[in-house]
Order: sequence, then structure tokens, then C-alpha cells
Amino acid sequence: MAEPSCPGCRERDALLAALQERLSALEAEVRELRARLGQNASNSSLPPSANPPQAPPPVRKQPTGRRRGAQPGHPPHGRRRLPPDQVHEVIRHLPAACERCRAPLPERAGPADPEPTWHQVAELPPLTAHVTEHQGHARTCPCCGHVTHAAIPAAIRLHAFGPRLSAVMTYLRGHLHAGQRGVEEVVETVFGVPVSLGTVVALEQEMGQALAPAHAQAARAVAAAAVKYVDETGWKQAGKRCWLWTAATKAVAFFVIAASRGRAGLKALLGEAAHGVIGSDRWSAYQRIPLERRQVCWAHLKRDFQKCADRGGVSATIGELGLELVRALFEAWHLFRGGGSDRIDLWRRLEPVADTLHELLALGSDCSEAATAAWCRSVRRVERALWTFALEEGVEPTNNAAERALRPAVLWRKNSFGCHSAAGCRFAERLLSVVQTLRLQGRRVVDYLYEALVAHRAGLPTPSLLPTG
Repeated sequence: MAEPSCPGCRERDALLAALQERLSALEAEVRELRARLGQNASNSSLPPSANPPQAPPPVRKQPTGRRRGAQPGHPPHGRRRLPPDQVHEVIRHLPAACERCRAPLPERAGPADPEPTWHQVAELPPLTAHVTEHQGHARTCPCCGHVTHAAIPAAIRLHAFGPRLSAVMTYLRGHLHAGQRGVEEVVETVFGVPVSLGTVVALEQEMGQALAPAHAQAARAVAAAAVKYVDETGWKQAGKRCWLWTAATKAVAFFVIAASRGRAGLKALLGEAAHGVIGSDRWSAYQRIPLERRQVCWAHLKRDFQKCADRGGVSATIGELGLELVRALFEAWHLFRGGGSDRIDLWRRLEPVADTLHELLALGSDCSEAATAAWCRSVRRVERALWTFALEEGVEPTNNAAERALRPAVLWRKNSFGCHSAAGCRFAERLLSVVQTLRLQGRRVVDYLYEALVAHRAGLPTPSLLPTG
């Protein structure tokens, strides 16, 4: 088509072209803003508590018509009987006479008597701390009149709080998300011991030093693990943005606070080699890991497919088909994990899912919706890492292990807004590592904190954080 010769026509056409370009840009911006407004827990990483008012209601199970509670045939879960070494007192209730003939009954049990029934009642003693006062006395010599003073040993004067009370205070502060004033109130009102905020901070620093060897032990265990799951979340040090990273296995969780969310942060978490299979989301920092040693999280993929479905248009078709594939994948995985199939059968069920996903991503990469096309291309780049769990023993298809480990840390951050100093960050990463590791192993947290602090004060080796034997 020939260019118009009229200067006014050329100016008009140029203006129309510029307006059309501006309109396209504004339409893309409106779509992006609508997508952001439509974000909720089902199609993004937002927690359910942050859902906007227009978010779809949470999925509720339909009533089945059965009564509440355990169903017939369900194995009972009664209260666990504490062993004799945890029972402080036993009160024996003995029958005095036979309920049939009224004959007196012996006090001692006979060989034909059944085992006694039991009912345990747990109660707290009066929660007053055991306070020991050390006094340095002086005596005047009756011969020369010189006054001799007995000094309180320096080792005793170093600490005003014993290791068990210090361990409880640290546990309240670092894991149950109590603020420093909250710890102060608990110690004063429950244990009857006055304490200052400065003392709470000092005990945190001491516990942080005591847990340094355990933190290093967790780092080595995670680095050497054949399979680990990695995630990160925001943190703050004195109001400055930083990142809390975690790597979790079945028995160990390791945390580190780094200034970077990129490769430097991942290096601080796993070291230079990053050995083993690593489960994660698709964050760019994980690109340094070869695809054959990665497992990309399918739970994140499910949320992204839901986001596509919520966009409408051609994106909705891709999102809905993707959600069907996700459902088929988890059905096959749950059957395998429950013992209903072997690994060969698992892959037989997953092979058509993998083929269909490959075709769907190729189709979506060329679709007219720019955001969906870009997302499909990004998933295609890590497509190989979607199926590691089907081939490697011990690998899960999701990154839930790392996300579960991070959840208490997120609650801590929301309550305290991070840490005020580098020493506070070291305390946070060490305590989180120790507490989450002990919980994974089913061990008593306060007992370990007590033993670690006793060893630290005595200059002895820190108790092992890893299972022994």
C-alpha cells in the first residue's frame, strides 16, 4: 500500500499507530493488574490468611452423613502411658474383701491375679524456681584482728540463671515466638524470678554460642545428604532486607541467614558442591544445579496452572488441562507411596502424563497470552527436573519438607520483624536448625538445649544433634 502523500494524512497515520501501540501496552498492563488482583492461596504463594475478600472460598468437604470422630474399625489412639521412670508417685487401690463371699483378700498379688488397671494424672508442682543464694562470709581473727573474706567462686558468679531456666527462656523466645518482654513476663509471673530485657538478650547470645557446633554438624549432614529440599524466605537484620534459607532432609533441618537470595545465598546454605538431589521451586538461584540432580516442586506447578486457569481465554484451557495432569500425577504417586504399586508401575502410569505435559507446554509456549507463553517456556527449560522423583529412590515430587521447616521461622519473622544484629541472626539460624532437627527426630527440645548449655559452660563437647547408633 502506497504511503499517503498528504502531510496531514501521514501525521494522522503516525498518531494512530502510536495510539494503537499505547492501547496494546495499556491492555497488557490491565491484564497484569487483574492477574495480581486475582492472586490468592490457590494460584500463588500467598498464605490463606492473606487471601483478598474476592478470593474463592476454601474447599470444604461435603458432609458424608457419618457421625463425627473415629469410624468403626479405626484403630484407637488412646493416651500414651508414661514409663515408670517418669512416674513420681504410685497410689495402689486394693480390694479389701471378695465381692462374692466377702472373704478378706491378701495385700500381695498372687500368681493368678491379673495385671492392675491404670489411670495416670499429670499435674504441675508449684512453679517457683529453685533459687540458690551463695554468700561470701568474713571472719575476724581473734588473735590479730585481721578480717578474712571467703570469695564466691568466679565460676558461680559468671551466671545468674541456671542452664535449665536459660534453656526454657531461649525456647520461649526462639521457637514459640515470644517477644523479649513476653519472656520477661513468663519468667516473672510463672517462675517468680525477676529478669531484665538485657538478661534475655545475653542468654540468647550465650545459647547461640552453645549451639554453634550443633549448627555446623547440621550443615555437614545436609550437605552430605543424598536428597534434600531447599527453600528461602525474606528476613531482616536491623531493618535491612536479607534472606533466611533452609535445607531439610528426613532427619535434619539446616538454616542460614544470608544477604543474597541468589547463588551466593544458595552457596552459603549448601556449600560450593551442592551434592545430591535437590528439591526446590523454579527460582533462578537453583539454575546452577544440573537438571538431573533437581526435583522441581509439583505443588508450585499446580498453583501456576491454577493461575493460568484464572486468567481466562486460551490460558484457561492450558490451566485446566494442566490441573488434570497434576491430579493424575498425584493419584499415581499416592498409590505408589502407599504400597499399591512398584516403581515400574509408577512410571508406566506417569509416562502418558509426561507426554501430554510436554505437548501442552509446547502449545502454551506459542499461545497469544504473553504471560502464559513466558511461563510455559520457563517450565520447558526445567522439564527434565519434573520427573526425578519417579526415577530416584527417596525423592518426593513436592518441596513440602522445606516449606514445613520454614513455617515456624515465618511466624517468628512476623512477630519480631527479624533480628537487630548479626549476633541475633546467628542465634535465629542456630536455634531454628536445632529445634526443627530435634522435632524431625522426635527428641525433647528443652532437654537438648539444657545439655548443650551445660556443656558450653563447662567447656565440654556439645551433645550430638544427629541420631546415634
